[in-house]
Amino acid sequence: MGALAPELKILVLNGVALAVAYLGIYPSTERITLPRLLRQDLALSALLLVVAGLMFAGSGTRFSLLLFDTNWWVFTLLTAGLMEWPLFLRFCRRHGIDPFSDDAWRDGD
Repeated sequence: MGALAPELKILVLNGVALAVAYLGIYPSTERITLPRLLRQDLALSALLLVVAGLMFAGSGTRFSLLLFDTNWWVFTLLTAGLMEWPLFLRFCRRHGIDPFSDDAWRDGD
């Protein structure tokens, strides 16, 4: 990934991680509930930050978000969230989870 722009490196990282999560990890969860999905997503976000941090922490690299520049961790979290939102909604719909319902927040454990 040496010749890629820093923004593209993070976008590729986010895309690969989200593909693995939504095509492999999340569907293979024994009981899919919103709290479990969000715990897994929190772990995914932490992993993204660790990998992005290994690539860019301390480098002073600035990342463009069109209207403003930011640092690596803000860029990573914002772009991952924007990329994930449609995947999350589709996944919830496919598995009968209404993330806007109070009942969806109960784990059932």
